[in-house]
Amino acid sequence: MAHDDMLTHLEAQLAGLREAGTYKVERELEGPQDADVVVGGREVIMLTSNNYLGLANHPRIRQAARDAIEEWGFGMASVRFICGTDSLHLELERRIAEFFEADAAILYTSCWNANEALFATILDEQDAVFSDELNHASIIDGIRLCKASRHRYPHADLGALADLLRKDHSRHRVVVTDGVFSMEGELADVPGLLELCEAERALLVVDDSHATGVLGPRGRGTAEEQGVHGRVPVTTGTLGKALGGAAGGFVTGPRAVVETLRQRSRPYLFSNALPPMIVAASLAAFDLLDEEPARVRRLRENTLWFRQALSERGFDVREGIHPVVPVIVGDTALAIRLSNELFERGVYVSGFGFPVVPQGEARLRCQISAAHSHEELERAVEAIAEVGASAGVIAA
Repeated sequence: MAHDDMLTHLEAQLAGLREAGTYKVERELEGPQDADVVVGGREVIMLTSNNYLGLANHPRIRQAARDAIEEWGFGMASVRFICGTDSLHLELERRIAEFFEADAAILYTSCWNANEALFATILDEQDAVFSDELNHASIIDGIRLCKASRHRYPHADLGALADLLRKDHSRHRVVVTDGVFSMEGELADVPGLLELCEAERALLVVDDSHATGVLGPRGRGTAEEQGVHGRVPVTTGTLGKALGGAAGGFVTGPRAVVETLRQRSRPYLFSNALPPMIVAASLAAFDLLDEEPARVRRLRENTLWFRQALSERGFDVREGIHPVVPVIVGDTALAIRLSNELFERGVYVSGFGFPVVPQGEARLRCQISAAHSHEELERAVEAIAEVGASAGVIAA
């Protein structure tokens, strides 16, 4: 066949991944996402999920979804501007805007779609966008879709960013950063970025996907954690991590930005509206976050204990407060092998390596939840110490 050469090429690439030990395998969960899950007929501790607040299987979340199906049906069968907007969508957009102390918000099917929409819609050839070099792939791809001039600044280097901004004379400038860098669990310096952007008349955008519901005393995210809640001009984020773990993304900020996106952004105009059950469940998640701030405190306590326990065992654990806890092991194949060994010991944790992280910085990325019991975290630490000692990552 005419495409045989291409298929042979792709098969050779896949064989190379298997030979290198970097081929990714999807494990089949046989029950709901929770602090522990059932895979292959046995229960394992879940240590690789974005279910930070433990809401993915919460009874009120499930009931809200059921009730929404009964009242609103299964799907909208339309994009928002034709006949895909119901009262739930508008209520959730208001709730998100209030949560971030912003003028307005707009829903997307994912934060990936939100980041695809934002830059291409509000920027053109006369403008410029400045992106941290470690930003999420969705930000990178979103920027690729826009016509503005593109600048990548060294990770977290405000001095280098300031130099780039001062040399640039574009009509409008946007600076974008992850609030939390998902492979490191590292926080952006949002106060420093705000000060710089205000001085240089640039618009700051923060993707707070891994911080919403996670950081700050009330779970309001990176800005609240750093004392500048309500000051970030534009925030993008997800409903698919701490807030129930299903799907959905958003942009929140000035009304002019949100309404421009509603009128012109292609992922909004040409994608079906979020199903009512997801919108209702997300509203329930916001209610739980407001009513049960102890979840955020418990997540912080679990995270600090886990980080300290691994550090005391001799692991190279990056400093931080976020429930993404990277355990550096160096080699990509080793990280994946340790991940497989941990799974056999009843701990489900993912190994990441190049090109997701720099060469030589492969890691086990552990992710903590408020739903984890202390006993579960102790068992996980013991298992990680066993495989780490066996592989020579730490002293036996």
